[in-house]
Amino acid sequence: MLDVTYGEATDPGKVRTNNEDSILAWVPKSRQLARSHGWMFALSDGVGGMDRGEVASRIAVETLAKGFEEAQDSTSLAALMPRLAQHANAEIHNETLRADKRGGKMAATLVCCALRHDQAVVAHVGDSRCYLVRDGEAKPLTRDHTWVNEQRKLGLISAAEAEESDAKHILTRSLGPELFITADTTTLRLQPGDTFVLCCDGLHNAIPAQKIAEVVSGGSGTQPEMQAIAERLVEYAVQEDGSDNTTAQVIRVRSIERVAMYRGQVYSLR
Repeated sequence: MLDVTYGEATDPGKVRTNNEDSILAWVPKSRQLARSHGWMFALSDGVGGMDRGEVASRIAVETLAKGFEEAQDSTSLAALMPRLAQHANAEIHNETLRADKRGGKMAATLVCCALRHDQAVVAHVGDSRCYLVRDGEAKPLTRDHTWVNEQRKLGLISAAEAEESDAKHILTRSLGPELFITADTTTLRLQPGDTFVLCCDGLHNAIPAQKIAEVVSGGSGTQPEMQAIAERLVEYAVQEDGSDNTTAQVIRVRSIERVAMYRGQVYSLR
C-alpha cells in the first residue's frame, strides 16, 4: 500500500507582520480511505497588495480538502484536482461579491498534490510551485503563471532578462479575480523515495532548485525527518531573503502499490 510521510512549515518572514500563506494536508484515516481517496496536500499564497490575502488562501485549501473528502471512491485524480481548483476559485470569487465585501479584491495562488496507489497528480494556478526530488535532482513540475514566463515562452525575453525583470511577480493567472480559471495539471508514476516539495514564491525565489534537492535528499523519510526538512528549507529561505511569507510542504513516498484497471476496477499488481 502507498506509504507517505510529510512535514510542513511556514514563517511570515522578516518584513511582513501577517502570514497570508495557508497549508493543509488531507491524511486518510484508514487503509480503506488510503485506497479509495489517497492523500492530498495543498498550499496557497494570498496575493500581496489585495485585501485579505490570508482569507483567500484559507478558502482555497479548505475548499480543496472538503471536495477531496467528499469525492466518490476511486474518482480519477487527474479529473478531480483541476475541478477542485475551479471550485476554490469560485468560492474566493463569490466571497468578493458578498454585500459587505463588495469592492474588495482577493486573490491567491494554489499548488496541490494528490497521491494514490502509484500515481501523483499535481495541479496549480499562479506561481506557487511543486518540485519532484528524485535521484538527487529537483525538477519543477509546475510552470509559473507570470507575465515574464509568458514573454519567455514567446521568445521575447531571455531567461536572464526574466530573472532581472521588475515584472517577474506579476501573475497572469490566480484564484479569485475571474469567475472561471484553468489549473494546469501534471500526472506521473511514483517511485519509492520520490519527494515532493510544495512551496510559495517566498521560498523558491530565495533558494535555487539545487539547494532544495540538497536539503531534501537522504534520510529514511520518517515523520520527524520530513518535518525537520520542511523547517530547514523555510529557515534557509528566510535567512537568504525573508522579504515575503515563506512556506513549504515536503512529502516523501516510502512505498507504493502498483495497480492496473480492468473494467473500471482497480487491481493490485503483486
